[in-house]
Amino acid sequence: MKFLDYLFHGKQMRAIDSYFKMLNGYSPTFTSYNGGIYEMDLTRVAVNSFATHCSKLKPEIEGNALKRLEKTLQYRPNYFMDTAKFIKRLATYVAVEHTAFIVPIEDKYGTLQGWYPLRAERCEVVEAAGEIYLRYMFANGEHAAIEFERVGIMTDFEYRDDLFGEDNRTLKPTMQLIHTQNEGIIHAVKNSANIRFLAKIGNILKEEDITKERRRFTEENLSADNDSGIIIYDNKLTDVKPIESKPYTPNAMQMQMIQDNVCTHFGTNMDILQNKFDEETWNAYYEGKIEPFAIQLSLVMSNMSLTERERACGNAIMFSANRLQYASNATKLQVSTQLFDRALLNRNGVMDIWNMAHVEDGEKYYIRKEYTEVEKLGTGDEKPQIIIQQMPQSQMPQQAAEEKKEEKETGQEDGADASQTEGEGV
Repeated sequence: MKFLDYLFHGKQMRAIDSYFKMLNGYSPTFTSYNGGIYEMDLTRVAVNSFATHCSKLKPEIEGNALKRLEKTLQYRPNYFMDTAKFIKRLATYVAVEHTAFIVPIEDKYGTLQGWYPLRAERCEVVEAAGEIYLRYMFANGEHAAIEFERVGIMTDFEYRDDLFGEDNRTLKPTMQLIHTQNEGIIHAVKNSANIRFLAKIGNILKEEDITKERRRFTEENLSADNDSGIIIYDNKLTDVKPIESKPYTPNAMQMQMIQDNVCTHFGTNMDILQNKFDEETWNAYYEGKIEPFAIQLSLVMSNMSLTERERACGNAIMFSANRLQYASNATKLQVSTQLFDRALLNRNGVMDIWNMAHVEDGEKYYIRKEYTEVEKLGTGDEKPQIIIQQMPQSQMPQQAAEEKKEEKETGQEDGADASQTEGEGV
């Protein structure tokens, strides 16, 4: 099956008008250094870290309008990608190009069957016969167009363009610093690995003789053929001294500045990139980077897949994450206990917090009474248990003395509250 046929199911491509009038062309991102920011190690790690964490988002469909596609969205949104790859590719496009498109996959009858992400660099928004279309160029050079209102668009750094996000020109100075520093380190290491000598010529020689003597000395003493490790020279040369080469060490402040610039641009930090984060660091990263992406993706896919009436009836596509995945065991235990006791979590919800498999009847909710199924509350004649515990004898005289003192201070008579205090327990 051709890729074009898979997306559009063999629908005949026709020219709607005699020409396409371009409304907006995408300006490519910063593409110096053989491919742009994705070709530098530090920036690629930042992009991949963000996309990897986003790929763990769990899609859910609320309502009955698209319930038949819930498993499709959770496992395989299209023929070429599973859900993790689908979300990761979208997040990568947004992080690198600040724009990504999602097109619906339909059968020959126009029924929605899945979703596919598109790179914005190969897209352009055009107008034909009064309608706006998204025209996309495939890797083989073929073109296809789809109504723009049926397309989902993910953007970041929105300012000048009405449809697309900004490019990465603000990161250009940092990219140049990374490139220059990498080149400097390579050349410095090469130079420091060479064996060099300083020699003084005792006689007066012509310029060409000096060149020949330098070449002769190098070939006889510094080449691979000299496996003895001994240098021998005649009286033409005096004062032969080795030049000490010190290994090059990158400037720590410059390295820190580059890392800070990259982390600031991508909204991350080195603990996230090196997987050394704790629960507080993760929560901050989730709030600032992952959650906004999840909210935008939920809105985009809901708007492109559901009609206005369906959305008004409560149907939606949601992407959520288990934020407690990186919490400490103490935090997990506290949240699990408190929310389970109040019927806010079921047993399977607790299992998700601890990354454990679901159990049978795990969807039931329980609440303290002590622990009764929610569905059974109020169906029986059970009454709350009141436990009365006698106060230890050692404490009774002391409490009685305190109560008498209180009564005297407040002007109450000794027998006023006898009926109330008698028999009280803990």
